Amino acid sequence: MMNLDHISANPLLPEVQEAMIKAIREPQGNPSSQHAMGERAAEALETARESVARLINASASREVVFTSCGTESVNQAVKGLALANADRKGRHVVTSNIEHKSVIRSLRRLKAMGFQVTSVPVDAQGRVDPAEVARALREDTVLVTVMHSNNEIGTIQPVKEIGRIAREKGVLFHVDAVDSVGVVPMDAQALGVDAMSFASNPFYGPTGVGGLFVRKGINILPLLDGGVQENNKRAGTENLIGIIGMGVAADLARRDMDDRLSRLSGLREKLLQDLPAHIDDYLINGHPDSCLPNLVSVSLKYIEGESVMLMLDEEGIAVSTRSACASGSLRASHVLLSTGMEFADAQGTLVITFGVDNTEEDVSRFLAALKRTVKTLRDLSPLYKKTAGA
Repeated sequence: MMNLDHISANPLLPEVQEAMIKAIREPQGNPSSQHAMGERAAEALETARESVARLINASASREVVFTSCGTESVNQAVKGLALANADRKGRHVVTSNIEHKSVIRSLRRLKAMGFQVTSVPVDAQGRVDPAEVARALREDTVLVTVMHSNNEIGTIQPVKEIGRIAREKGVLFHVDAVDSVGVVPMDAQALGVDAMSFASNPFYGPTGVGGLFVRKGINILPLLDGGVQENNKRAGTENLIGIIGMGVAADLARRDMDDRLSRLSGLREKLLQDLPAHIDDYLINGHPDSCLPNLVSVSLKYIEGESVMLMLDEEGIAVSTRSACASGSLRASHVLLSTGMEFADAQGTLVITFGVDNTEEDVSRFLAALKRTVKTLRDLSPLYKKTAGA
């Protein structure tokens, strides 16, 4: 199977596999235990924390919290920051119209607890205007939460400018960077964020492991009650084997960042350049320049993206139609509708995401298969025959 759906699942790099297998074969203690075996586990935990901290330019000792996944990291940040600081600041949160479901549903939970939420619009390329964020701020705004990059269209937001606006108003700022950390350079200090959610699998670490940057001195309420693990910010025994893998993946991402960016950007550009020779009547979604280097979102007119995805799957090619976290829904993507796209065009969307295991030959094979698939489906489409005159 050719994987062109890396944003849903990445393979483990060999070095990551080897580190995890070695850790599995060796006796592992509990990092919170005081005996020698526990101390060795704690040392392995902190070594991984230092690797992750270097990837995002954070202080390993106080600013990196390990979680079970990106979704938990988002929930921890959005709910934990709002609840911990509501009495001091207020119960109003500002967000954008294209956030991930983990942000949307965390905010829905806060609304049920008496919080108010203002969601600012995006332009046709899915980009937030920082001025809109500034206008949405109120005296009782406790938190701004805006994603760094969108997992459906790839647009990267002007996070640094939004962070400056929030800081000037004394408002906490959280960034969902699950699809950015380890994929593009990320500097938590330079961006000026108070909290940043991320996960291991986007940079070829194991699934089921995530991280949360919390700026030193920021008050955040733990979601899990129990022990004092993770500097009392996240109770529960850490997934040490997974975290060891995440640490190795972070080191590799930092070492290979430039090479990966060049390779993935090249594949993306080849797809965009060669696409017009294979199909017509399509839209490219997202910002053309401020975007993830490995993602292409294309809306195919007159046909449904799910049908295209299933036919490509039969040819051994995996792509996506939208966020894996929203799969199974018959509704059009809220992200695409927020950009002003027509419902029918949104339903015809494919999301192609490249990884380090892809080649230019993969792009050519995909385009050839896509051409056949689109022709077959449009030949069967009454809408295409009526609208395009085929």
